[in-house]
Amino acid sequence: MTIAAYIKEIGRGKEGARSLTQAQAYDLMSQVLDGRVTDLEIGAFAIAMRIKGETTEELAGFLDAAQERCHPLRPTHPMVVLPSYNGARKLPNLTALLALLLTQEGIPVLVHGPSRDPGRVTTAEIFHDLGLPVAHDADDVRHAWARREPVFIATEVLCPPLARLLDARWVMGLRNPGHTVAKLLDPTRGGAALRVCNYTHPEYGQSLAQFLQHSGANAMLMRGTEGEPVADPRRLPKLDVFMRGIQRPDLSLSAQEGVLTELPVLPRAIDAATTAVYIQSVISGEKPAPAPLLHQSDCIRRALDAWSLGTSSELSA
Repeated sequence: MTIAAYIKEIGRGKEGARSLTQAQAYDLMSQVLDGRVTDLEIGAFAIAMRIKGETTEELAGFLDAAQERCHPLRPTHPMVVLPSYNGARKLPNLTALLALLLTQEGIPVLVHGPSRDPGRVTTAEIFHDLGLPVAHDADDVRHAWARREPVFIATEVLCPPLARLLDARWVMGLRNPGHTVAKLLDPTRGGAALRVCNYTHPEYGQSLAQFLQHSGANAMLMRGTEGEPVADPRRLPKLDVFMRGIQRPDLSLSAQEGVLTELPVLPRAIDAATTAVYIQSVISGEKPAPAPLLHQSDCIRRALDAWSLGTSSELSA
């Protein structure tokens, strides 16, 4: 089946569109990522899905196709994946700070996302200004982890065809299903990663929760800070932990309620250089880390501990 036949199914408007099976979604995304379609077809696909919205099965098919085209990583221990695809617009981008807090606990952390965004401050820029490693292949990732450092890898290195699909945004002015797929990537392919999945609109939170349950994922689901996988430094959002697709209230954290009595001291500017200086001052102990980020880091650590305990129990059973 050609992609035109799929567009005919999904492009009938919000009420008339028909959903694809997981196999059909996999075939469609495979054709898109392999460059077997025209730019016009990609535009039609992107707009049709934007209007219709992705089902759980469609997301699963799209993700399977993208992960097959990723450079695989083989960590020896469970790692944390932070997908960073939005950057800073009003608040400082503190994804790199969360990554450093986790590596201080001995947790391998991989951050992936675009190298640049003309309208926002990317995590890639902040990693550069902090002098943190930026990987060009799997060996660079392993070497960074051996040094107990978080590592950033650009999408164009991790999954080049997916990066090309994401770049369609700069022509069309709209995001496409590739952006949701990018935030769900598990570069290990074997489930050795705990992914921090974030959303901006509540309806996406519901659909992502359904997907994580369907796929048996190990993940943290949260409302991101301007679309980044890090807690708002002013107020802790709800952090929902999923282990093998099962939501774990005992490992999750509720959102901070009530009136804020104290605000963290944050840099006034959000550019990469200023943000990097602030992050370094926190890591060195000169300034306190925002409490919500400490809570998020601790929540992730406890989830990994529970994961390891569960794996050990299975091996001894």
